[in-house]
Amino acid sequence: MGEFPPEKVNVAASGVLAPLSFDGDLLANYAAAKAADFLHRPAADVNSRAAENKAAQDAVVAALKVSPIRPALWLTLGTLKTQAGELATPAVKMSYLAGAVPIAVAFARLQTVTSNAAAADEEIKLLAQSDVRAALANRSRYEQLLIAAYLQATPQGKSLLLETTQGTDPKFNQILRRY
Repeated sequence: MGEFPPEKVNVAASGVLAPLSFDGDLLANYAAAKAADFLHRPAADVNSRAAENKAAQDAVVAALKVSPIRPALWLTLGTLKTQAGELATPAVKMSYLAGAVPIAVAFARLQTVTSNAAAADEEIKLLAQSDVRAALANRSRYEQLLIAAYLQATPQGKSLLLETTQGTDPKFNQILRRY
């Protein structure tokens, strides 16, 4: 089964079929579309935003129960939890443990880690170092994004970025320290 970009999926139509399906791909696609719909569209009010986040989290959890080896979907759950002000550390950790991801997803994961309490978790700090190294390997593409992630990071997230870049790319470490 091929995956459709979230903007091409009819969430309302797939919502009827997804809860009845035991097909991991269908559930994962539905969950990704529901999450993308929530994350990329402003809500009318705070109450509807919370309800939409909960519905997106429920769709992601349902998909992960059927097919848990989906690192990007675990990251999506962590991102939704972060948006809701909930603890995201377990979901983010599972995004690392479930398998490898493309560099763009690794960078998104790094942004999630550095912007919430997950950066304080010692295991996640060790795992996140690989995302920092991957971004630095593509420094020309990710330098400005890494700086933006640093500026938005929690104190623990900033520490993670500084510690990792110190040994990996001291020149870039000096650039971060200027901010």
